[in-house]
Amino acid sequence: MPSSAPGPGASAFGTIAPIPLHSPPHSSSTDGARVVARCDLLKYEPFSDAGDYLFRPYLGPAHHATIRQVIDWAGEAGMTARIDGIGNVVARYEADTPDAPAILMGSHIDSVRNAGAYDGPLGVLLGIELVNRFHNRGERFPFALEVIAFGDEEGSRFPGSMMCSSAVTGTLETHSLEICDGEGVSVAQALDTFPEVAGQRISAKTVVQARRTAAELLCFVEAHIEQGPLLEAIDEAIGVATSIAGQQRYLVTFSGQAGHAGTTSMSLRKDALAASAEAIQMVETVARRFGEDLVATVGHVEARPGAVNVIPGQVEFTLDIRSGDDVLRKRAAMQILQGLGDIGERRGIPVMHELIQDLPPSPCDPKLIEIMCEAVRKTGSSGRRMVSGAGHDTMVMSRFVPSILLFIRCLKGISHNPAESVTVEDVDQALEALEHFIRAFPLARDRAED
Repeated sequence: MPSSAPGPGASAFGTIAPIPLHSPPHSSSTDGARVVARCDLLKYEPFSDAGDYLFRPYLGPAHHATIRQVIDWAGEAGMTARIDGIGNVVARYEADTPDAPAILMGSHIDSVRNAGAYDGPLGVLLGIELVNRFHNRGERFPFALEVIAFGDEEGSRFPGSMMCSSAVTGTLETHSLEICDGEGVSVAQALDTFPEVAGQRISAKTVVQARRTAAELLCFVEAHIEQGPLLEAIDEAIGVATSIAGQQRYLVTFSGQAGHAGTTSMSLRKDALAASAEAIQMVETVARRFGEDLVATVGHVEARPGAVNVIPGQVEFTLDIRSGDDVLRKRAAMQILQGLGDIGERRGIPVMHELIQDLPPSPCDPKLIEIMCEAVRKTGSSGRRMVSGAGHDTMVMSRFVPSILLFIRCLKGISHNPAESVTVEDVDQALEALEHFIRAFPLARDRAED
C-alpha cells in the first residue's frame, strides 16, 4: 500500500498519564484573545509530536492529548463532548427542545510537519468560544450548536486527506483503512491501538459509527485562515468563500536500477532520481501553460536506497493538481501523466502513478453565502467573495449538507509554516460574524420575529 510520513506505532504512546489540561485565563482582554492564546498553547508538547516544532499527525500521541484538551474546553463552554468512531471530537450545545437538528461548526486539529498554530484549530476554537458566549448569556436556539474537531484533514501521516470528514458523510472507502504510514502502520492498526479517551475507545470497527445523517444537521460552517494574501491586500479582516478548487493527488513511482556511483557509466544508468527530476520540471512547465487558474505541486520526494554512493533505484513523489475549473484540472492531469510516461519510456525506466484522491470543485451553498456575507458586512467588512485554492473539510461536507466557509486574514498569506499569524482583532471580528450568522439563520430569525 502507499505510504506517507512516518507515524507513531502503538509503543509511542507508552503509559498514558494524566496531562495537566490548560485553560488560558478568562481575564483575557477579549474572547478573540482567548481563542488565539489557546491556539498558541497547542503548538507545544504534549500537543506536538516534535520537540522543537509543531507536528500533530492523525492518531498520534499529540492528537490524543489535543482531543483531551478540546473536550475540556468544550465542557467549560457548557457543551457535552465525545469522540466519534473515527476519533473526531464532537461537542454539542443543546437546543431549547430535545433532539433538534444542529448547526455543525468546526475544522481540523491535525497539522502538517513544521506547521503554524492556526490552520485548523482556529476554526474549532472559534466555534467553542462562540458557544461559550451563548452559554454565559443563558441563550438557547431552536437548533442545537455542535462543534467538530476533525482528526485528519491534512493527510500528513497517511496518503490522501479528509478521511475524518469523509467518515462523517459516509463516503470513506473501506480500502482507506488499509493505507499505511511511513513506518508501515495502517489506518486500521492505528485506530485499534489508539488509547482510550474519556472512557471511549475507537477501532477500525467503530469507523462506521462516525457517520451522520443529513436529517441531523442543518448546515456546516467552517472558519479558517485564508492561507492566501487577498484579504491582506484589500485590507479586510474576513471574507466569504463561494467555492473550493478541485484537486487530484497521485503517488508517482519511478523504478530504475540501483548501482555503484563510481563504477556505473552515465550512459548505462537507470537513475530513478534523474528521471524524477526531469518529471518534476515537466510538471511545472505543463502547469504554467494553464495560467493562473491551475496549480500543480510535487511536495514530497523519497529516493531509495538513499545512500551518497548509490545511484537511486526507486523514487516516489507526490503530485497535487488543483483548479476551480474541473475541465482544466482534468486536462492538465492528462498532459502531466502522459509526460510521465514519455519520460519513463525514453529513459527505459518504468513509471507508475496511483490516484490517491480526486475531489471536484465544491461550491458553497448560495443561501448560506448570502447570510454569511450579510453577517460579515455587519462587522464592518465588505463581505468579499473569494474562491479557495486550498482544500478544506468543507469540500466533503458540502456534498452532504449545505455548507459555508468563512476566511480570516493571515499575515502575508503565509500558512503551513511557523510564521503563520493572525491578529486578535481579526479573530474578534470573525466571532462577531459567526454570531450574526447564527442569529440570522432562518429558524433563529423566525423566532426573533415572532
